[in-house]
Amino acid sequence: MVDAPAPAPPAPPASAPPAAAAATALPPRIRRTLELVYGVEGVTAARVWHWPGRVSVGVRPTMLSAQSELLRRVEHAVSGLREPDETWDFGLLDSD
Repeated sequence: MVDAPAPAPPAPPASAPPAAAAATALPPRIRRTLELVYGVEGVTAARVWHWPGRVSVGVRPTMLSAQSELLRRVEHAVSGLREPDETWDFGLLDSD
């Protein structure tokens, strides 16, 4: 009786998943902003736009979240990232 060779282990992924690859491509400050925003209870989606001297943050709340309260908590969560003479705007994203 001849023993069959053991099956080869699965090949490692060729690259990181697209979401992980995109996250590593973000500037550190934008990545940290997203981390803080997603850390706020009630946020289901977030987007950050950055221009010289201006940052805009959009969030999509959960169904049970009070929108104005959520925006206040998001603003508070990222307050430590603000630079002097920089304008930050906060708003709600449209639902899909």
